Amino acid sequence: MAVYCKRNHSEYPDALIREAQGLALLRSGLEAVDPLSRIRVPEVFHVDDSELQMEAIEAGPSSDAMLAMLGEGLARLHQAPQPFYGLDSNNYIGLSQQINGRFERWGHFFVKHRLGYQVRLIRNDALRQEFQAILDSSAAILEGWLDARCEQPSLLHGDLWSGNALFDGEAPWLIDPAVYFGDREADVAMTEMFGGFGAAFYSAYDDVWPRSADYPLKREIYNLYHYLNHYNLFGGGYLSGCRRGFGVLADIR
Repeated sequence: MAVYCKRNHSEYPDALIREAQGLALLRSGLEAVDPLSRIRVPEVFHVDDSELQMEAIEAGPSSDAMLAMLGEGLARLHQAPQPFYGLDSNNYIGLSQQINGRFERWGHFFVKHRLGYQVRLIRNDALRQEFQAILDSSAAILEGWLDARCEQPSLLHGDLWSGNALFDGEAPWLIDPAVYFGDREADVAMTEMFGGFGAAFYSAYDDVWPRSADYPLKREIYNLYHYLNHYNLFGGGYLSGCRRGFGVLADIR
C-alpha cells in the first residue's frame, strides 16, 4: 500500500495530530452507520508533530455515479445522532484554529465559536467593529432561529469543499477534515461554496435525507463562517461574501 506523507507547515504543533483524530472519527462514524460504506477515509499509519503518514489515494476525475455515492453516504453519516454540539477538543480548519467544546444548543455554539471567533480575528479595526455590531444585534434572534431549525447534532466533515473529496474510480474519499458535531446542513452548504458537487450528489443526498425548506437561508449563514475564515487568511477577495452573509443576519426574524 502506497504511503502519503504530509508535513506540518502550520504554526500549530498538534495540527496533524488533530487531523488524524478527525480522520479516525470520520472512519468510525461511516463504519457505524454502514459497515460496508462506500465512502473511504485514508488509513493513518503514523502521526506526530511534524509528519502524518497515511494511505495514498490515486485520484482521478469524478463521475455522476461517484458523486451520488458520496451524497448518499454523507446523508447516512449525518443521520446518526450525536450526544452534543461541538467537540471535546479544539482542532483546525485549514490554517486556522477551530474552537470547540460541548454545547447543548446549536445556535449558541455556532454564533459564539464559529462566527464570533472569526469576527474577533479581523485585523481591520473598523471592519471588525462593523461586523461585531451586526452580530451583537442579531445574536439572540439568530441563536433561536438556528436552534429551531436544527434536527440533531450530526458528525460533520467540517471543511467539505471539492478539494477535500477525491475519487479513485471505485469510491469517493474524504480528506482534510475539520470535524465537529453540528447541523448537517452546514456540511452541505460548504459543498456549494466553490461551485458545488453536481446535481447527482444533491439528488442522492436528498433521497436519503431531504434538505429542509430553510436550507437556502441556512446556506448563507453557515458559509459566512467560511467566508470570514478565508478573509482572515487570504484577504479582501472574500470580503463581498462576508458582507453578503452579514446582510442575511440582519434580516433574520
